[in-house]
Amino acid sequence: MQLLTSLLVPTYPDPPGPKVASNAVAVAKQLGATLDAAVINADIPDVSNALSGLLLDLPAKIREANAASRNRGKALLETVAAEAARRRVTLTCQELKAQPAFMREAAAREARYFDLCMVGWTRDTESIRATAEEVVFSSGRPTLIFPGDEDVGALDHVVIAWDGSRVAARAVADARPFLERASTISIITVTDEKALPREDTGDRLANGLAARGLRARAASIHAGDNEIGSALEDHAIRINGSLLVMGGWGHSRIRDFVLGGATEGILSDLRLPVLMSH
Repeated sequence: MQLLTSLLVPTYPDPPGPKVASNAVAVAKQLGATLDAAVINADIPDVSNALSGLLLDLPAKIREANAASRNRGKALLETVAAEAARRRVTLTCQELKAQPAFMREAAAREARYFDLCMVGWTRDTESIRATAEEVVFSSGRPTLIFPGDEDVGALDHVVIAWDGSRVAARAVADARPFLERASTISIITVTDEKALPREDTGDRLANGLAARGLRARAASIHAGDNEIGSALEDHAIRINGSLLVMGGWGHSRIRDFVLGGATEGILSDLRLPVLMSH
């Protein structure tokens, strides 16, 4: 069955960097998948009155913002199309629009029609991070998040963050296309963050993957004084992992907001591609 992937890019107020286009095409090529590129442009309603038009020229500013969003979307789709043609990836394109307050929800709704959705991430840009969070939490689909403006390269060393939870199991299942193509699979379990279902939980997963023809090695780490998200990323980078697979928000986002959590830690300082499932 043909794997369908989607790249979701809101173009207002801050679009992700241009590398998101080439990275999405590269992943689709690696998976032998089709790619749908959807830009979500701003549709800012004209809420001006006579006074705002006189003092601020608000209608003109709204038209300029909408036009700038559309122009960014058009440029990104042209970049994706050129890259897809170069790599011979089957591509479809969409130009969607939504009011700024609902652009994240529009991205999550669109993601539901695909097997894998991809989004960009940029340091210290709240609107881009919020889009990634919404797609992970609300789309019901696995979400691949690209860090910054770097080439991701081949995602052939998959690192699984494993704690035996429901969301971690969901992430492993959703990562199957990557696992089947990986040259190396590593399983890491943080042993001092919370109670685990069993002492050999990482080895149990490795045995299960082996039964499916996938060779994996399990290891345990201690977070110590580090946040769990940082500990996971640090270890994945230390062993030259190219993709981190993990569950996103094992409990409510309200609780994660109060207590922190691996998801929050990862999205605060993303340093390698991460596949998240909720």
